[in-house]
Amino acid sequence: MGLGATGRAIASSFLQRADVEIVGAVDQDTRVAGQDLGVLLGGAANGVVIVSDPADLPAADLAIVATTSGLHRVADTLLPLLERSYNVLSVSEELAYPWQSHPGLARRLDDTAKAHGVTVLGSGANPGLLMDTLPLLLSALTQRVESVCIRRRTNMSRYGAILSKFGLGLTTEEFATARSRGEVVGHYGFEQAIGALAAGLGWDLDSVDVPEVEPAVVTTSPRVGDHLRIEPGQITAVTHAARGVLKGEPVIDLEITFGFFEPADEVAAGDDYRIVGEEQVIDLRSSVGFDSFPSTIATAVNAAAAVVEARPGLLSMGDLPARSVTAKGEQRAARASRGATTSPD
Repeated sequence: MGLGATGRAIASSFLQRADVEIVGAVDQDTRVAGQDLGVLLGGAANGVVIVSDPADLPAADLAIVATTSGLHRVADTLLPLLERSYNVLSVSEELAYPWQSHPGLARRLDDTAKAHGVTVLGSGANPGLLMDTLPLLLSALTQRVESVCIRRRTNMSRYGAILSKFGLGLTTEEFATARSRGEVVGHYGFEQAIGALAAGLGWDLDSVDVPEVEPAVVTTSPRVGDHLRIEPGQITAVTHAARGVLKGEPVIDLEITFGFFEPADEVAAGDDYRIVGEEQVIDLRSSVGFDSFPSTIATAVNAAAAVVEARPGLLSMGDLPARSVTAKGEQRAARASRGATTSPD
C-alpha cells in the first residue's frame, strides 16, 4: 500500500524473493491505479493490477503500508486491514513505538490486532532500529547504562515526497515561513525512538524534548537527488535533535543531520554512538554512516516473515527475535539459482 519511492523499492525487493508472492497493490494516485505492478516497477508484467481502493485488495498474509509518517492518518489505513485479518507492517515512523506518544491509538491498534489474531509492526531504520533497537542491543555489554548519545548524518538524496517535511530545496526565508506554518517539521520518530529506548532500559523519563528543526547547510552548487534538484542558495541539509530527560538530566541525546552531502561540505555523512555504561563506555562509529534509504527498505523487507510469525498485537522491532530480522538475501539467491522469474506461479 503506497507506491511512492519507498513503497516501490520495497515491492521491487519482494519481487526478487523466493519466499514471498505479491498478490495485490494499492495506490490512490490515479496515474498509478490500473497499471500492472511489474510494469510500474520497470520490469515485465506480473499480473498484479494496482487498485485505488484498499477494499479491493485480495486476502493475504501480510500488508505492507508505506504511505505517511503521522500515526493519526495512517491508523485509518491500518485498522481496516487488521479487521480483515491482515498482519500489517508499516514504515510510519510514529508507529515504531507509540505507547507514550499516542497511547489511545496504540491501545486501539493493539486490541484490534489481538481480537483478529494478527500482528501490527512499525518498522524501518529510524526509528525502528538505528536509534532504539541497536543501542538497546549494545547496552547488553554493560550492567547499567548512564547515558546514550547518538549523532547521525544521513544522506537523503534517494527519497521522494517526504523531503518536503525537512525543507530541503528551500531558501532560508522560505524555510522559516514554511516552518512557522507547520509545513516543515523535520524528523518524525524522535519521541518513538526515545520511548522505545527508555522502556528497554527501564527508565521512566521526566520528559522528551524535541526542539524545532534548523537549517544546517546552504549549497553554493547544484545538488541532484533521485527526485529533487537543489539549486545554489537553497538548503541542502537540516539538523534536528531530541532529548530524553531523567531526574532533570538528559540521559538520551539524539541528533540527526539530513541532507544531500558532497565531499567538500563541513558536514559529512557518518554515524556516532556512545553508550556510557557502569563498567565501560561503548563507542560505535561509521565514517560513511548507515544510509537511510536502503536501510529502511532492508529493515522492512527482512522483518516481513517475522511479522507473520509473531504473537498477535502491536509490536516494536525490539520485540522480535534478532535472528528473525537478520538479512534474508539467501532467499533472493535461491530464486536466482532456480532461474525463476518475477512472475507469480
